[in-house]
Amino acid sequence: MRAIWKGAVSFGLVSVPVKLYSATESKDISFRQVHAKDGGRIKYQRVCSLDGEEVAYADIAKGYETEDGEMVILDDADMADLPAASSREISVEKFVPSDQIDPMLFEKSYYLEPEKTGAKPYALLRQALEEADRMALVTVSLRNRMSLAVLRVRDDVIVLQTMMWPDEIRNPDFGSVDVEDAKPAEVKMAKMLVETLAGDFDPDEFEDDYREAVEALVKAKIEGGEVKHAPEARKSGGEVVDLLAALQRSVEAASAARGDAPEKAPGKAPEKAPAAKKTAKKAAAKKAPAKKTAKKTSKKAS
Repeated sequence: MRAIWKGAVSFGLVSVPVKLYSATESKDISFRQVHAKDGGRIKYQRVCSLDGEEVAYADIAKGYETEDGEMVILDDADMADLPAASSREISVEKFVPSDQIDPMLFEKSYYLEPEKTGAKPYALLRQALEEADRMALVTVSLRNRMSLAVLRVRDDVIVLQTMMWPDEIRNPDFGSVDVEDAKPAEVKMAKMLVETLAGDFDPDEFEDDYREAVEALVKAKIEGGEVKHAPEARKSGGEVVDLLAALQRSVEAASAARGDAPEKAPGKAPEKAPAAKKTAKKAAAKKAPAKKTAKKTSKKAS
């Protein structure tokens, strides 16, 4: 694994230098959009919705859309004035009971590894969290944005889990489900079903059947030779070239409809010279037999 962040856990006067590693990775199957007949990838352009022009990365700014559809543009100077922290400190705000934090608040998980100089205070913090059955509620700046997070212990390693802010959790607006009409016998039977299916959680018992099926399908197609070897995409000048080609085809179609000779495309050599040369050859071919006849006539006359 590669550390994605370096800093220190700070609580009281204690500072523990640590490295941060992503603790999870997504193995979800992802597909690319391709042209069905040749496997070429579908590309998307950054096009302005107002003028239809392609926009370079340098000309792209951040925009905040208001509730009434108005757009407020924020430039780099505006963003620099925001309270975005770049601190390398994981600041412990308080130690809270583990059962007080709803798992719905948890977002992404990271492993914390101590630097050599922080091994002892790291071990002390880990042991204190375990014995007190508490989590350390912390604030940390990741990707230039202050986040709320917790430190907890998992398999002798301190894990940092970023959290949603409380106002990001929605309240269910469909109300509570009324169970007053449930009969005692039905409740008893439901409890029996729960007890029948009760057990301990073992993550090794579960597999991603969908991902495995897709991988098996892809492997079978590869072994069967069902693979598209798409050539590399040709570079073009963009919409200008396409527009020029479309205009040229339009001119040719219009000329053909009028019975006129097609106009030459810009940059192409004129096509009339070869036709004239061919006509001259035909004329020369017609004159040759006439000379031959004249010679025969003169011999007879003599």
